[in-house]
Amino acid sequence: MAAFTEFGVLPEIVKAVEEMGWTLPTDVQAEAVPLILGGGDVLMAAETGSGKTGAFSLPVIQIVYETLREKRQGGMKKVSAGLSGWKMNFLDRDPEVAISEDGLLCQCREHRAWQGCRSTQGVAKSGRYYYETVVTDEGLCRVGWATLKAGRELGKDKQSFGFGGTGKKSYGSQFDDYGESFGINDTIGCYLDLNNREISFSKNGKDLGRAFEVPLHLKDLGFFAAVTLKNAEMKFNFGDSPFQYPPKNGFVPLNKADRQYVVSGSTGAAQFDPKKHSPSAIIIEPSRELAQQTNDNIVSFKKYLPPPAIKELLSVGGQPVKEQIAALSMGVDIVTGTPGRLDDLISTNHLDLSQVRFFVLDEADGLLSQGHSELINRIYQQIPKLGWDGKRLQMIVCSATLHSLDVKRLAEKCMHFPMWIDLKGQDSVPETVHHVVVWVDPTKDTSWQGLKHSVVTDGVHRHDKVKPGSQSNETLSESIKLLKAEYTLKAIEEHKMDQALIFCRTKLDCDNLEHYLLSKGGGPKALVNKYSCVCLHSDRAAAQRKANLQAFKDGEVRFLICTDVAARGIDVRGIPFVINVTLPDERVNYVHRIGRVGRAERMGLAISLVATVQEKVWYHSCPSRGKNCNNTRLKSDGGCTIWYNEKQYLADVENHLGESITAVENDIIVPVNEFDGKVVYGEKRGNKGSSYEAHTEQLAPSVQELAVLERLAQTSFLCRRHGKGMY
Repeated sequence: MAAFTEFGVLPEIVKAVEEMGWTLPTDVQAEAVPLILGGGDVLMAAETGSGKTGAFSLPVIQIVYETLREKRQGGMKKVSAGLSGWKMNFLDRDPEVAISEDGLLCQCREHRAWQGCRSTQGVAKSGRYYYETVVTDEGLCRVGWATLKAGRELGKDKQSFGFGGTGKKSYGSQFDDYGESFGINDTIGCYLDLNNREISFSKNGKDLGRAFEVPLHLKDLGFFAAVTLKNAEMKFNFGDSPFQYPPKNGFVPLNKADRQYVVSGSTGAAQFDPKKHSPSAIIIEPSRELAQQTNDNIVSFKKYLPPPAIKELLSVGGQPVKEQIAALSMGVDIVTGTPGRLDDLISTNHLDLSQVRFFVLDEADGLLSQGHSELINRIYQQIPKLGWDGKRLQMIVCSATLHSLDVKRLAEKCMHFPMWIDLKGQDSVPETVHHVVVWVDPTKDTSWQGLKHSVVTDGVHRHDKVKPGSQSNETLSESIKLLKAEYTLKAIEEHKMDQALIFCRTKLDCDNLEHYLLSKGGGPKALVNKYSCVCLHSDRAAAQRKANLQAFKDGEVRFLICTDVAARGIDVRGIPFVINVTLPDERVNYVHRIGRVGRAERMGLAISLVATVQEKVWYHSCPSRGKNCNNTRLKSDGGCTIWYNEKQYLADVENHLGESITAVENDIIVPVNEFDGKVVYGEKRGNKGSSYEAHTEQLAPSVQELAVLERLAQTSFLCRRHGKGMY
């Protein structure tokens, strides 16, 4: 435990860690904990089960606790003077936007993409406000007003309102003719009338009329001056110098706004408000199970911390939202949740982000592959980049690999000179994992013809002509589905599996396989049914998912059938077997799946059933995302199915790993000497005699040399002592 103390971890947290049985920090913890405690942004990648959750949750808890103590001691405002007053915010801008030292000139030399920026302060609730901007160089520009929830490309969402140089007004990506075009040396006046909920613009003093009506639900959010540029430059005047075209009808310069309407918690700099119940840390997980696991760690780590007590909240779907809203209204410090529920709470203003100091994305590559990049960007933009105590927002990104292009783009866009901790490198298979493929060839194995009435398939061929003995694509595809169910039973029987993870491609496939395995056994419990199993996927209720996972952990059932949701970080230790009923279409997910075995130095076997012919499968693009969908036409024909080529996916995996995966016959017998001798899967890897003897031979010369040196040293010592008359 001295190691954690040397990292700067508080003794009370170290005590909790010690109680959990952690003897030494893992490699990723040894690298990450000091960097995060030091205030840096960190990108980390390490093998599944390497302690990534502890690597970020330990320092997060400590920093949140120290923040609470500072707040209790008075919440002094230490915000940088560079963000005081009305100016454009250097902490709330896209990378290609340059801002002058006085904060009044914005320039972008990017000609391919729009780049945006917002002001340091905003106004809300009521009043009439005005600011002026001048186009100081050729290029494309759009100027206007935006809330903190808006993206930086002005007018592309329903949180911002823009007027562009082409004479178009924009809101929610809808561009309509308005006023007239403008360019270099033109002066644009931007009017915000919160009393009447209207936005309008002027060009060189000419009133262009009302452009937008502000939706009622936006008025209290606060509006900021905003600009979007493409190879352009604009200069702003918030009232510190005389306007070229002073406003009329009661509009006042932004810098004369009544202080009660100034939004203190902008994305630039936050001010401490003891009345706000804003958390200090937001942790986003891709699944409910991972969120629960992280929240449990937080509860354990904070156990011995003295007051003020850290309040944590698990915010996931499938649980009563009213309870979560009530907890937020009372005040929480760390929120761990899944994207959907966090988005709901933020969009309804129940989750305030104005005092967030820590933003963590766990399994970031999974979050991005699920399509949450826009949500992540939206949340990031709403979080202050400088805290009330003058400390910068910290962002931690954990990923299965840092070599993903999406993860690199995220780091470039959101993180501040992040430190990279890449203990994994490019994907590889651990030495403790043996993985093989079994070819499923319906042209050679015709036993599927007798399985038609005992195996329920996914129904994609319900309208196709599938005939026994036929060699049509549809017939062979249906036969693949039948054979894979039977091969799964073969694998279980051949290797006498007492416990295994079984991965299927879709939720329906999981349900069908669960039904098939249970039909072959004698009941739902492991003691009486050698095929006892449960499912883990998003269509199962949260309580059922939790119960199923626990039943598998406790050994009450033998097999956990799941989609890729369980491949990322679910804490199930010592699993000896994995069966891939279908290969994943993303090659990195193959490594995630088989990485569930071979952990803690225990040997594991992963078996992948690979079809030799293409299989027609569901690929729902319909609004219901597959619920009650019976459209079996191909996606190219407006349907919800595609042809799945597992041979190609296997080639992609092998190319990714840089190795060929051993293939075994359809009896699924793995040769005894295939992997350096007989092993027992699930048991720790033993020292093999051959390797031990070789190691001894290598060390022998060094040991002999050390013995000679020791003899010489002792002899020399004795002679010197004797020469002095001691003997």
